[in-house]
Amino acid sequence: MVESLPPTAVVRVSRVTFDPGLFDEVVAADMKISEYLIPAIRSLPGLVHYFAGESPDGSFVHISIWDSEEHAEQMGRLKEMIVTARGDFTAVGVDFSPEHASIVNYPITWTI
Repeated sequence: MVESLPPTAVVRVSRVTFDPGLFDEVVAADMKISEYLIPAIRSLPGLVHYFAGESPDGSFVHISIWDSEEHAEQMGRLKEMIVTARGDFTAVGVDFSPEHASIVNYPITWTI
């Protein structure tokens, strides 16, 4: 069954690359971060789904679906994300410079 989304729905993709040798540390950091990030993100209006995952090849993504661009943009102001989580990832060696990190919001055009 396909979930019904509003015509204003947006997919937010945050992708960061890191040295593959840091994989275990990045996964451990992401699990720690999830403990405070999940409740903070759940409290935001407009969230439909949220996914996080790491690749042993040296990248991780946080992908979220929001009911609107306005609500997706809340992530860029969420202290737990932009200060606390970024600090925890940086502490294990993740580089958030533009050549290693990107965040893009995509309006949803179709679903399966």
